[in-house]
Amino acid sequence: MTREEREKERRLRQIRARHAAMKKKRRRQRAFLRFCIYTLLLLILAAGVLAVRLILWRPHIDGSSIEIPAWIDVQLIDPNPFSRPQTPLEEVKGIVVHYTANPGTSAQKNRNFFNNLAKQDPNGKTTSVSSHFVIGLDGEIIQCVPLTEIAYASNNRNIDTISIECCHPDESGKFTAETYQSLVRLTAWLKSEFHLKKNDIIRHYDVKGKPCPLYFVEHEDAWKQFKKDVDVYKEEH
Repeated sequence: MTREEREKERRLRQIRARHAAMKKKRRRQRAFLRFCIYTLLLLILAAGVLAVRLILWRPHIDGSSIEIPAWIDVQLIDPNPFSRPQTPLEEVKGIVVHYTANPGTSAQKNRNFFNNLAKQDPNGKTTSVSSHFVIGLDGEIIQCVPLTEIAYASNNRNIDTISIECCHPDESGKFTAETYQSLVRLTAWLKSEFHLKKNDIIRHYDVKGKPCPLYFVEHEDAWKQFKKDVDVYKEEH
C-alpha cells in the first residue's frame, strides 16, 4: 500500500470515527430528551394527584373534642338498640337536613319519641329512628345523640354524617323563621367544626330520594338560598 493510499485510509477511518461519535452523541441526546420528557410527565402526574388529594383531603376531627355551645340543649337519649346503639361515628363527611313530617310537634316531643323507642319489644315489630339534633318551632335546639355516635336518620349515610331534624307548623313542611335561623346557625357551626364544604350539606332527599325535607325538595331555590345563608353566617361569625 502506497503512502497516499495509507493516508486516504487514515482519513476514511477518521471520518467513520467522527460519524460514529456523532451517532452516539445523537443517541445520548435522544435518550436524555426521552428521560426529561418522562420525568416531566411523572412530575405533572404527581402534581395532579397531589392537587386532587389536597382538594379532597379533610382533617380527621374527633367529635369528643368538640365543645357543645350553650345555645344547644343537650338531652342525650338513653342508649338502646333502636335509637342510640352507641355505634361509633368514626368520620364526619357531611350534614343531612331532615324534617319531622309531624306538623306542629315540638323538638321536645320528637326527642322524647326517640328516647321512648327503647321500650319496644325486640321480639315484635320495631322502629329504629333518631337524629343528632332536633330544632323546634321556636328555634330551640336539642341534641339527642353525641357527635361521636351514629344516629338512625340518613340510611346508608348514617355512618359518616350528622343529622338534623326540623319541626314545622303545617303540611307544607316550611320552617318557621325561628327554626330556619337556628338551622342556619347549627349547620354553619357544624360545618366549621368538622371542616366541611358547601356540597357536604345535603338533604335526606339527596341520599334516598325521599321527599325530605319536603319544602326544600319542592323548592330547590329555597334550598340553594339556605346553603348561601349558611356560608354568609359562617363568614360573619
